[in-house]
Amino acid sequence: MSVASSVLAARRAVLESVSGLPRAFWWLWLSTLVNRLGAFVATFMALYLTLDQGYSASYAGLVASLHGLGGVVSSLGAGVLTDRLGRRPTLLIAQSSTAASVALLGFMREPVAIAAVAFLVGMASSASRPAVQAMMADIVKPEDRVRAFSLNYWAINLGFAVSSAGAGFIAQYSYLAGFLGEAAMTLACAVLIFLKLPETRPERAPVTAGKPAEGPGAAGAAGAEPVIGMGTVVRDGRFMSVVGLSFVVALIFQQGYVGLPVAMGADGFGSVDYGVAIAVNGVLIVVMQIPVTRFIQHRDARRLLIVSSVFAGYGFGLTAFAGSVAVYALTVCIWTLAEIVNAPTQTGLVVRLSPVHGRGRYQGMYTMSWSAAALIAPLMSGFVIDHYGADWLWGACAVLGAAAALGYWLLMRGLSEPESTGSPVPAGVPVPVGSPVPVEVPVPVEVPVRTAAAAEEDASAEVPAPGAAQAAPSP
Repeated sequence: MSVASSVLAARRAVLESVSGLPRAFWWLWLSTLVNRLGAFVATFMALYLTLDQGYSASYAGLVASLHGLGGVVSSLGAGVLTDRLGRRPTLLIAQSSTAASVALLGFMREPVAIAAVAFLVGMASSASRPAVQAMMADIVKPEDRVRAFSLNYWAINLGFAVSSAGAGFIAQYSYLAGFLGEAAMTLACAVLIFLKLPETRPERAPVTAGKPAEGPGAAGAAGAEPVIGMGTVVRDGRFMSVVGLSFVVALIFQQGYVGLPVAMGADGFGSVDYGVAIAVNGVLIVVMQIPVTRFIQHRDARRLLIVSSVFAGYGFGLTAFAGSVAVYALTVCIWTLAEIVNAPTQTGLVVRLSPVHGRGRYQGMYTMSWSAAALIAPLMSGFVIDHYGADWLWGACAVLGAAAALGYWLLMRGLSEPESTGSPVPAGVPVPVGSPVPVEVPVPVEVPVRTAAAAEEDASAEVPAPGAAQAAPSP
């Protein structure tokens, strides 16, 4: 194939990947990019505390854990606000609070003050995630959601690739400038949301009669919308199994931002070295996310999650053999491939398992799995590195990756494939984990013979038969 043909093919692939998405999605995408261009705290907090402030790895791990604890506390509350108050107000509150708390953190010097403000930063920054993901699910058609989540994840890492490399050089001269830069960019993100993004929360159908049914996809006897509370989410065993496995995988990925910088610092590498190595993560995602998404878009989600779990665990496991920036960067490449596959697949699966009017709560619970990992990962990495050495940490990552892969495999065995009916699954109806997304393809089915009387009886019925698919309201 000639160079011109390759360029045309690549251009066609890019156009197909970005076409057909609504204008509101691109404003949300741009706000994500602006936000990540200012990312500094999550990337350089460990180096700031250990190299600049002289604290131990255990203290750096404690502060990072408090940052994660803030996310755990706010995730569920932000999910409820997203459903009750709305997506846009929740985003504005979260982004404004993040900007203020990040700026304040740059001026803190006492250990207790640093820890307290880091907790506030974690609360504020995590509060925006359920709203962003729920808004994206509202404005994008179901068949385009995996593609939309991939593009959003691409924006996250495009901003991360630029900011991590640039912030590494900024950190050589002034960590305070990095904190203030992130605060300014986050505030700009809030302004963009205020000016360009409307509220997208779907309107709830009124309750007409009877007690609303319970459960994620249930509807009342008279067509009422289901009542979705946090108890509904917790009782959804299928969804909570996905959340638990997500936590294990997130625990591995978090080591790229808490364990890896500390280990590289202990090996004599500085902030610039770490910035270069971790920037490979963002650059590779920017280059590979679109073609990989095209490859995985219609493949079995369960197998993709199994493979990505193995690559994540053993990618970090190979870090034990790294002795130069180049080898560190090579290991980053391996677990980044796992991240490229895992992120949109997992997020798309969560949306498929979430009822329309409970998206905020379901996304909040899913976000909490990552926030909980951000809480546990620093404690784990700091303790293991201080007492046993970094090699034991990387070995533990390999074990966790294998355990997560086994978990997805067991979950797959315990769930049956849905019967294809030739109709798309309506929003709000749970789909077995890993089942392929239904498409509108005619499938031969056996139609029982009906009498004329039965047909007239069905035509006059106002309430659909139990289990019948209901058309979801357009977001």
